[in-house]
Amino acid sequence: MSALSFGHLPALFVPAGPMSSGLPNKEKVRVRQLYAEGKADRQALLEAEAASYHGIGTCTFYGTANTNQMIMEVMGLHLPGASFVHPDTPLRDALNDAAARQVTRLTETAGNYLPIGRLVDEKVVVNGIVSLLATGGSTNLTMHMVAMARAAGIIINWDDFSELSEAVPLLCRIYPNGPADINQFQAAGGVQLVVRELLQHGLLHQDVHTVAGFGLERYTQEPWLDNGQLAWRDGAERSLDDSVIASIAQPFEHHGGTKVMSGNLGRAVMKNLRRPGG
Repeated sequence: MSALSFGHLPALFVPAGPMSSGLPNKEKVRVRQLYAEGKADRQALLEAEAASYHGIGTCTFYGTANTNQMIMEVMGLHLPGASFVHPDTPLRDALNDAAARQVTRLTETAGNYLPIGRLVDEKVVVNGIVSLLATGGSTNLTMHMVAMARAAGIIINWDDFSELSEAVPLLCRIYPNGPADINQFQAAGGVQLVVRELLQHGLLHQDVHTVAGFGLERYTQEPWLDNGQLAWRDGAERSLDDSVIASIAQPFEHHGGTKVMSGNLGRAVMKNLRRPGG
């Protein structure tokens, strides 16, 4: 929103990336449950939490921070594949350097003027919503994205999320909607695979501007270091772990799961997702 307040300027977002995996989610849930039942003390709870969230980077569950990182990538505001690379790694350092260079190429001086106010259009906003629904991301984004769109001069509301949810299948099981953490999602094919699936089935707009160039198909590629030099190659064409990322042919759910509820207390958004085995 701050960047869109200066919509005449180019902008490129640089994600932090997640910390490495710590205590498995099943064990974390077990300790929390024992604490809630009075069968584990506060010290045991603190030790489990410290072992879960133990390093630099975003938390490894699919909460607000990681949902934001994923959505910004699908909206074409990150370099392709940048969202879930660990901090303080050679690949992350190379991506950060490349981001700084790339934003200078989006200027009028460079002859490729692409301000963020031109990049973020209606199709880009819809792509962001679709990616949220397909991955089962944080419902906080139903507020964040309304505000982001408004800053770009685009009006959306909760009804848009709910209606799109009827058309967009759930492709991911990431904690708290499943046992896998964000690093397991990345290893299963990550954002590149989700974008590929959604593009192939006409659920994302391909014809959009991105900070990497025109066309969202660029975001089916993953970054890697080729003899120390940053390069991109085709990402996974199918899920490397179908308990984490499903195909559109066999989704976890046939809808995105975000619903609007209305009643005598007002309106609210909820996730309507069954847990595995539930």
